[in-house]
Amino acid sequence: MTPTSGTATFATTDTPIGPFTTIVDDHGSVLASGWTATIDDLTPLIHKTLRPTAFTGVKNLGSVSDAVDAYHRGDLGAIDDVPVAQQSGEFLVHAWKILREVPAGEPVTYSEFAALAGRPAAIRGAASACARNAAALFVPCHRVFRIGGALGGFRWGLPAKTWLLAHEEPTSRRGD
Repeated sequence: MTPTSGTATFATTDTPIGPFTTIVDDHGSVLASGWTATIDDLTPLIHKTLRPTAFTGVKNLGSVSDAVDAYHRGDLGAIDDVPVAQQSGEFLVHAWKILREVPAGEPVTYSEFAALAGRPAAIRGAASACARNAAALFVPCHRVFRIGGALGGFRWGLPAKTWLLAHEEPTSRRGD
């Protein structure tokens, strides 16, 4: 992964579950995102090799902000092609790629996620990938839960995770 330049851009979008802030690098890739109104909650999540030294706030990030808005309005696939830049060890980078392939409305358990990532015994590693995910929504860690149906954790709160999972249920999709 190529380090970003010194400046990143960020914007906050109003969503049904609160403000959602996204930080993008100079290539338009999401470095960090989540349901917060401040980048202070996001910048520590960016890997040190990708972390910008300066941030510029804007009202809209173009296609990235459009995708956030469209997703929350019911176009669940709007986030799928938004580029993401995250860095860590080989397993976590691979696991984040696999998370992007978990379809909306088809959540998996941590055990299933570990198997999808090619390491069925690495359940803790799968949980770690979710916990260390800086690009919430775009890397949909909310689609992973515990065996038995318990939600597990979510950096942005269980009410947000509950809303996202309900929003992605096939019966709740708009236009279906």
